[in-house]
Amino acid sequence: MFLLQILGRLLAALPLSLVQLKCRLLGDFLFFVPTQRRRLLLSNLHHAFPEKPHAWHKQIAREHCRRVIEMGFFAIALPALSKERLQRRFTLSKRLRENLDEDAEGSAPPALLLVPHFSAMEVLTAVPALYKGPLPRPMGAIFRPLDNPRLNQWIRRSRERWGMRLFSRKEGFQKAKSLLSQGGHLGLLFDQNARRHGMVAPFMGRLCATTRLHGLLSEKYRPRLYAFYPIRRGFWRAELDIEPIECPHEVAATTLAANAWLERKLRESDETCADWLWLHDRWRIHYSPFQRLRLDRTVKDILKPAKAFYGYKHLPRKTRIWIRLPNWLGDVLMALPLLRAIRRGRPDAELSLLVQPSLVPLLEPLAVADRLLPLPPKGLGYFRFFLKKRFEYPDTHILLTNSLRGDGEARLIGTPQRFGMQRPGKWRPLLTHTWRLPRSLDETTLHQTEVWAQFLGHFGLQAPLERTPLKWPRTAHPSSPRGSSTLTVGLICGTENDPSKRWPVAHWRTLIPKLFSLESTIILKLFGTANDLPITQAVAAGFPPDQVRDLAGQTDLRAFAEQLLTCTLVICNDTGGMHLANALGVPVLAIFGPTNPVRTGPVFDAPWHCLQPPGCPNTGGHPINGVTPDHVLEKAKAFLNSP
Repeated sequence: MFLLQILGRLLAALPLSLVQLKCRLLGDFLFFVPTQRRRLLLSNLHHAFPEKPHAWHKQIAREHCRRVIEMGFFAIALPALSKERLQRRFTLSKRLRENLDEDAEGSAPPALLLVPHFSAMEVLTAVPALYKGPLPRPMGAIFRPLDNPRLNQWIRRSRERWGMRLFSRKEGFQKAKSLLSQGGHLGLLFDQNARRHGMVAPFMGRLCATTRLHGLLSEKYRPRLYAFYPIRRGFWRAELDIEPIECPHEVAATTLAANAWLERKLRESDETCADWLWLHDRWRIHYSPFQRLRLDRTVKDILKPAKAFYGYKHLPRKTRIWIRLPNWLGDVLMALPLLRAIRRGRPDAELSLLVQPSLVPLLEPLAVADRLLPLPPKGLGYFRFFLKKRFEYPDTHILLTNSLRGDGEARLIGTPQRFGMQRPGKWRPLLTHTWRLPRSLDETTLHQTEVWAQFLGHFGLQAPLERTPLKWPRTAHPSSPRGSSTLTVGLICGTENDPSKRWPVAHWRTLIPKLFSLESTIILKLFGTANDLPITQAVAAGFPPDQVRDLAGQTDLRAFAEQLLTCTLVICNDTGGMHLANALGVPVLAIFGPTNPVRTGPVFDAPWHCLQPPGCPNTGGHPINGVTPDHVLEKAKAFLNSP
């Protein structure tokens, strides 16, 4: 305390030009040092003003850092400033003087003064020293106490010397209410960083936890509402002003009206924008990252009046959640129910998917996210791509991959929250938060989608998984209707990454004539990549090309999806095409052997059945050739409604 007093007297005695120079130098140091706080500052400005260029964000951020140092120095020097010196540098606006004069003449209701977090807000406690005479009504302010009792005592003594009364949030709340009930003026900082104690409401288009205390006081005492703030006129120079806030005396209405007033002020001018405290984590609505992926029911109920106030049909999607998808098609499709659940849990989230470029043509028409970010090719430009993404400031990064490369991508982007799974013996030091896979959890007995659901549930996801098939943007479903004279059956004979998952070519060739025997007219379409051509050519050899059509290597993923939708049934190995057909609602008959259908089988609520060799455990492990063509035919009949 003694050192603070000495420093305050020194700052008050120094020439203002010298103090201003120190503020500029220290502010520039605060801005240029690459800390997490600096990144938070730029991130806040980017999210609040996405339409502004990055150079503007940096300009405002640099000036703001100078203002922060200026505000800190002024708070320390304020006890050493004389009344005469305060009156030379700070004035009351005409509107504020007239309002105080009117209070002396009539019996107006009490006034609740909402104080935004502008620089020089400390001088608001000096209003009694700046008024022409004794205040007509008592004036007080609620302040947030610090953990140091001696420092709290110093703050109260220095701020109350002109007649303003300070009430601690912890101990003086009853006295503050008594002041209002007696018709006095009560000042209150309305903050957008209240976390668990705040009311979740939109601010600059994003959800924030705003102090609701002013709403509670407004609802109970029905005071006049004013925004009470300093208009900066220069270094340690300001004009104190008030503006009425017209709104119903309700918690939600008061909170929304106060936030809307502050939004207008911040957009009013660069000078005003730089004056507000951007260094706080303004849009942190959850105290814990383990609630990140949900909005509680109480929050959603509060957002109903917010939608009406702003005229929103849906909440703006401004919370940026980035998701690194796996590299394989099947894994990506198994993750889609999780994306739907995240969307329901956080309707305010903009979902961006980091995905392999080959998957983009498929995911675009499915509209499973707001943005698709194709991963760059490996090489020198690979890491440069992620470094550039740092300036998009995502809020949360979810890793559905288990590789150090994916973790490094998220670290380069600089996302403050990076979530991933941690298996026993797997070290993931580049993540900020991990879900440790329980040792009691046997992954062979649980579907991969369910494992991911437990992982995301650790971070707050509560919405149930929606397994209805995806809607492909077509005007009509092109598959053959049941009972028609022509049936189209798709065959996926290859696999991209594991030869042991391929049903033998001889079995496919035996199955084809048996399928022809079911219907007088049937068309078989063989699907696969260019790498599967040797397999599909061997399967199709000798059969009429108008009945057995080899399309391997002739379709990209989008065309593949279109072709799958023409099929009445798809018979396939355990491969990405199986998951795509299932996701589109096409009936699937999948042949499994060494792999585990419990863990990687179809996940969407469309007709499907997995065939395994006789005696094979339901978790797999037997050679796939144990599944006979007759076994496949019997199951195919059930799907095709044949006798």
